[in-house]
Amino acid sequence: MDIDNKILEIMRQYAVEGLLISDGCNMRYLSGFTGANGYLFLTENRKVILTDFRYTIQAENESREYEVFEIDSSYEEAINLLIQEENIETLAFEGQNLSYYDYEELKNNLNVKRLVSMKDEVSQLRSIKEPWELERIAQAEKIGDYAFDKILGKIKPGMTELEVAALIEYYLKSNGAENLSFDTIVASGVNSAMPHAVPTSRKIQQGDFLTMDFGCVYQGYCSDMTRTIVVGKASVEQKNIYQLVLDAQMAALEFIKAGYTGCEIDNVARKRIYEAGYEGCFGHGLGHGVGLYIHENPRLSPKEQKIIQSNMVVTVEPGIYVEGFGGVRIEDLICVTEAGAVNYTNSPKNLIEL
Repeated sequence: MDIDNKILEIMRQYAVEGLLISDGCNMRYLSGFTGANGYLFLTENRKVILTDFRYTIQAENESREYEVFEIDSSYEEAINLLIQEENIETLAFEGQNLSYYDYEELKNNLNVKRLVSMKDEVSQLRSIKEPWELERIAQAEKIGDYAFDKILGKIKPGMTELEVAALIEYYLKSNGAENLSFDTIVASGVNSAMPHAVPTSRKIQQGDFLTMDFGCVYQGYCSDMTRTIVVGKASVEQKNIYQLVLDAQMAALEFIKAGYTGCEIDNVARKRIYEAGYEGCFGHGLGHGVGLYIHENPRLSPKEQKIIQSNMVVTVEPGIYVEGFGGVRIEDLICVTEAGAVNYTNSPKNLIEL
């Protein structure tokens, strides 16, 4: 079933005559339009991009199959004109994406009899990747591997977390990345016990854990990887924690394939960590989908009951975080297949001591 038919299926599901798409990633996925402002207006017979003067030429160049409607007043007035032209009485919108203010504007100004909030059906379409999408994600992760290899030759005691983050971002962007897929995480010493620490002016010290979590965007698609190293010689406790996280990740990577639920995959890694006595030290899910957006469907977590399918791209990132001591996270980006995991991350995972 192609994308147009899937959109029609969503319309039938909600018993509406049109869809209003506002999520930027969904707009790009459906139309190719990368502008920062606008809506897609979709009916059985019509596909329209509504945007302002700043993006009309861009929309025309990027979205050949779509009409481009340049607004000259408000979006609500432009949408109402299309509603009138198409004789539409029922319209669905992306409720999870709109602010309350924007919802009120639509509700109070659109001339339809029924306005329906969709769930995440359009976003779910993006979870199973096409071959060309997989190629872009793999290339984005390859750029990340390059950056990790380069940064290992630069890290030394006395550097700040901010300096390491800046170098990682330089190596990403100087090797083909068009942007970062999220704010780079560099966490040293006790800061590495915070899973999403923000880089600081803390100076890296001999014996520190150093966790680096970063990604980039290549032709619209994201990458994501994490590596933890030790600056200097690792202690016995550091080695033990690192090996436990690595064992948990490898167990999950060997287990994962299409047909399991997200919670079943999560449990493989989580069980190893919990049984080793670190039950309170792994508080996030094992992984998440990656594509046009860095955190998207599906999820690998204790509560995820959805089946993981072939050509879904997910992270596998167990961690152990001990307050006052430090933490370890090891993250790979993989494509799920019927036979198992295709790993896009090629950076070494043996404990590196610099």
